[in-house]
Amino acid sequence: MSQPILMTVDDDPAVSRSVARDLRRRYGKDYRVIRADSGADALDALREIKLRGDAVAAILADYRMPHMDGIVFLEKAMDLFPNARRALLTAYADTDAAIQAINVVDVDHYLLKPWDPPEEKLYPVIDSLVETWLAVGDRPVEETKLIGHRYSAPSFRMRDFLARNAVPYRWYSVDDDEAGRILQAAGACETDIPVVVTPDGTVLKQPSGSEIADAVGLSTQPAQDFYDLVVIGGGPAGLGAAVYGASEGLRTVLVERKATGGQAGTSSRIENYLGFPDGVSGAQLTDRARRQAQKFGAEVLTARDVVGLEARGSSRVVTFGDGSEIAAHSVILSSGVNYRALEAEGIEELTGRGVYYGSAATEAPECSNDHVYIVGGANSAGQAAVFFAQHATDVTLLVRGASLESSMSHYLIEQLAAIENVHVRTHTTVVKAHGDDHLESITVCKDGVTEKLDTEHLFIFIGAAPRTEWLGKGVLRDAHGFVRTGPDLVEDGRRPPGWTLDRDPHYLESSVPGVFVAGDVRSQSVKRVASAVGEGAMAVTLVHRYLEEQ
Repeated sequence: MSQPILMTVDDDPAVSRSVARDLRRRYGKDYRVIRADSGADALDALREIKLRGDAVAAILADYRMPHMDGIVFLEKAMDLFPNARRALLTAYADTDAAIQAINVVDVDHYLLKPWDPPEEKLYPVIDSLVETWLAVGDRPVEETKLIGHRYSAPSFRMRDFLARNAVPYRWYSVDDDEAGRILQAAGACETDIPVVVTPDGTVLKQPSGSEIADAVGLSTQPAQDFYDLVVIGGGPAGLGAAVYGASEGLRTVLVERKATGGQAGTSSRIENYLGFPDGVSGAQLTDRARRQAQKFGAEVLTARDVVGLEARGSSRVVTFGDGSEIAAHSVILSSGVNYRALEAEGIEELTGRGVYYGSAATEAPECSNDHVYIVGGANSAGQAAVFFAQHATDVTLLVRGASLESSMSHYLIEQLAAIENVHVRTHTTVVKAHGDDHLESITVCKDGVTEKLDTEHLFIFIGAAPRTEWLGKGVLRDAHGFVRTGPDLVEDGRRPPGWTLDRDPHYLESSVPGVFVAGDVRSQSVKRVASAVGEGAMAVTLVHRYLEEQ
């Protein structure tokens, strides 16, 4: 079998020869190094490589090339070899372009010229590219088949689960002829939907999240019984904690109920996160963070529902929904929040059948000829409006308050104002959802006057409801269910009931010693992605301090 390829593209012959020489010296035993003098020549070579069936591990392209710059070339190269890792060669003056490439084209790294000595400035980057490529591989994408009904809540949940966990799948509506043929071959019928057929032919009828996770190769079982740190919840705070915990040598496992990323993972574009001047999608940010955590050795368990947490001596024991347990020296709670349920007639019955909580990006293609309505006035609602405006004929934000200024970032308000098919209706609430098997219209109310609006898509982004009822009485929470920590637990100099240590709780520590809290689930936390990541990292620092005390 042919060696995988490392490609370099640079219009400067001297630079091209230099980088190829350095690559061959380090990687020539296991990889074939080829070089091209222009983006066009490189694309021709990649097409030939594709036809031969060879694999490309990594591509290094110079930014300043005539006719086709490095960013444009790498974007075109992705169409041929989407799994090849990508790096941009650039001069110091072009670092802004390199950052743009990382955000827009999903370039993995940029390299400043010159890179002497290569042992310090070139090889560590190439090692990272190759390591990532080996983990992802360049195998043909094998699709999971999902047969369901467009207006079926279980079918929607299955589509959302697969999409958010980055599982390649093909959707078949039960009305399609091909869906009928697949069901017949699978020995299933319409009453069995949703039906999942994995690439190896395994048939799952109305599977649970854990069943489909196991079938498509997601990790659901812990490798050990005991860890240094269990992180509960895979949003930005949990991923941040997993990265810092594992990178600092703690045996770390992250447990996620549905899919990593949390609410942020469903965002179409996060534009105020540090280091991403052109914005980054929640899915991209989540994927990078998850890979980073796993690179450092953290385990990531998906579709595992945590239902209990208790202290047993010096151990903190986590109980799963199936009754199994894992234990650890410490725990970080980062389970985030859910959107609050909209209390209006018909909403609950039509959820998943035209009414959705969160962005539900899988529904975007279905909105092409529809007027989409979004309930909410915060950033998540605004980001959703920007996203769906690219698909729907019109998008209207239904806002209970008098304006967006008090709840939405200024940059987002300006973006919405510049989009012609986005509208905002203030002082407006949804009072009823209408439809039989799916949403057909909604009734809204403004200043006591009701109006019926035709639509098949209503997306809800209101409030924040922490999922903390499973914690029991040992972990103290505020009146809204958010977990209290640190100074908030000390009242009139008195430590919380049952506190056993001769010190006050650390800043992010709960009322149970060794159980820390980070992100949106923490009482009085700042509800932003950057602050959640910061709290996740800070919680790990406090975990180390706690472990030193034991």
